[in-house]
Amino acid sequence: MYTEQVMDHFTNPRNVGEIEDASGVGEVGNMRCGDIMRIYLKVNDQDVIEDIKFRTFGCAAAIATSSKITELVKGKTISEALVITNKQVAEELGGLPQPKMHCSNLAADALKEAIKDYQSKKK
Repeated sequence: MYTEQVMDHFTNPRNVGEIEDASGVGEVGNMRCGDIMRIYLKVNDQDVIEDIKFRTFGCAAAIATSSKITELVKGKTISEALVITNKQVAEELGGLPQPKMHCSNLAADALKEAIKDYQSKKK
C-alpha cells in the first residue's frame, strides 16, 4: 500500500518538533479524516528557510508528507518554497494511494500558511 519512502518518513520522521521563536507558523486540518498539521519556519534576512519543524496528528501518509516537505524546503528561499506542489510532495515519496492524496495537499497547504504568516509579520 505505501512505498518504502513513505514508510521511512513515517517511522523515522525528519524535523519533528516546534520552533519557539518561529518566523511563521501554519496550521491546517481535514476534519473528514482527522489529520492536523502545524509547520514552523525560521527564516533569515535573505528570505532563506534556515529551519523548519512540524507537528502532525494523523495517518502514516500525513506524517510522511509533513516530514518530506520539511526536507524539500529547508535551505530554500521563500519564493522557491512557494512553488512546491502537493503533487511534487507525493511524487518525492514515490506516490501515495489515491485515498491518501489529500494528505499531500495538507502538507503543501500548511507550508503555504506558514509562509503567509511569516510574510504578514514581515510587513
